[in-house]
Order: sequence, then structure tokens, then C-alpha cells
Amino acid sequence: MTTQTWIITGASRGFGRALAESALAAGDHVVAAVRRPESVADLEARYPDNCLIAKFDARDIAAAADLVRDTLDRFGQLDVLVNNAGRAVVGAVEEVSDAQLRELMDLHLFGPAALVRAALPTMRERGTGTIVQMSSQGGRTSFPGVSAYSASKFALEGWSEALAGEVAPFGIRVMLVEPSRFRTGFNGGDVLEFVEPSATYRDLLANVRADMAGTDGRQEGDPARAAEIIVSLAHGDAVPLRLPLGREAVERISRAYRRGLDEVEQWAETARSADFEGVSASVRPI
Repeated sequence: MTTQTWIITGASRGFGRALAESALAAGDHVVAAVRRPESVADLEARYPDNCLIAKFDARDIAAAADLVRDTLDRFGQLDVLVNNAGRAVVGAVEEVSDAQLRELMDLHLFGPAALVRAALPTMRERGTGTIVQMSSQGGRTSFPGVSAYSASKFALEGWSEALAGEVAPFGIRVMLVEPSRFRTGFNGGDVLEFVEPSATYRDLLANVRADMAGTDGRQEGDPARAAEIIVSLAHGDAVPLRLPLGREAVERISRAYRRGLDEVEQWAETARSADFEGVSASVRPI
């Protein structure tokens, strides 16, 4: 198996940590991009020749170019970029502030976008590369209480789908990973942020809050197994544009697609009636 070089953001725990461990165990090179370098010091100690720790805040778009340059200086190439860093804010639309919404957009869209732009020139020059965007089942379907999180993941998905078409001619692949619930620490008290509930929505979202707060450590998904799947795909000949991970993700996303198709078909005649009569549909390049 050809040795690959990875950049993994948010590698201190959860999916990022599992991916770093799996890639290193496979003999790959890993740049662990983290806010707290001490959190992955053990990986560098175990794999001194293959692991580079980079202090990096995924929201810092100005630092993206330096991270890619440091990777190339150390390992000479970049094969796989994983935008993994993330967190969630739980609260109703009226409860979540502009600042909280913008912070999630910075973390889940603008930061990854800057890192992808920084990585593309070297990938394009080599005619190969894989961009892994860690999305969520919440990036394809949403529910009350998670509007800010889903908005940022929906944005990442739309941006990445366009990206995939733009870079495919250069031999670069894009894969959106859409996990369900995994034991990553995502639901931990130091990661998951709950907005102060208002009287209006306290009872309406009580079950959502309780479910999100009470699931930590009981999720059915295994991050190590997920990481093995992603590393195997990155080394393989083909990757899907979207990869749901976990039974719940497969079931929920499947239901969302069916529900959406049913609604389109229900209102199809009404929708078609909005066109000028006698005018054929335009020929589109896509």
C-alpha cells in the first residue's frame, strides 16, 4: 500500500484521533492539526518519523497556507485532507445568537474552505488527492433545536458537492462523511453547548436537550471502525461523494431522501405550472 500523507484537523480526540491512529498504524504520515499540541504528544512519541504535530485553530483561515506548507516541508506531499474539527450548539432559532451561528459557520465552512483552497494547488500539481469533509447525518436532515449546527453542515455539503465536480478532472476526490452517533466525545459537557432555554421553547425542546445531553458514552457508533473504513477508502480506487456512517445515519438519511422525493412528486404539477406555456426546458450543461 502506497504511503500517504494526511492533514487531520481536530485530531486530539473523537474521529480525528481515531483517524490519526488508523492512518499511522497503516504506515502513513499524519499531520495532527490541533489547538492543544499536548493532547497528541503520545502519537508523536510512538511515531516520531511519521507524525507531525501542528498547533492549529480550524477557524483561523489565515493559518491554512502555513499548515499546508509545513506539511510539504516535512513530508514532501499531501494526499489526504480531513476537515474534522467541529462542535454543536443546541437551542431554538430564536435562542441562538448571531455570534454563535457565525462561530459554527467559521468552524464548519469558512475554516475548511480556506484549508481546501490552500491544499488544492499541490494536489492539482500531482494529479491526485482526497478531501474528506466530516459532515453529519445532520448535514442532510435537521430537527428542532439543532438549526445552527445543521445550517453549517448543510452549507459544507453544498459547497463540497460543487467542489467535487470542479476538481474531479484533476484527479482529486471529495468525500462527505455523514456519521450518526459515535462515541467521540461530541456530546460531552465540554464540547456540546446548550443555549439558555427561553420560556417559549423550554418545554418544546426539553426532550431534545435531554437526549443530546444524556447520550455521551452510550452512542452505538465505534470511531475506530469508522476510521478504518475511511482510511481504507482513501487508499482505494474510488470514494463515494457521500458516505453515511452507522445504521442510524443510513436509516435517517434514507427516510429524508424518500420524504423529499414524495413531497416533490406531490407538488410536481403545481411546480411545473410556474413555467411559461409552450416553452421547452432550457438545455443545461449539468
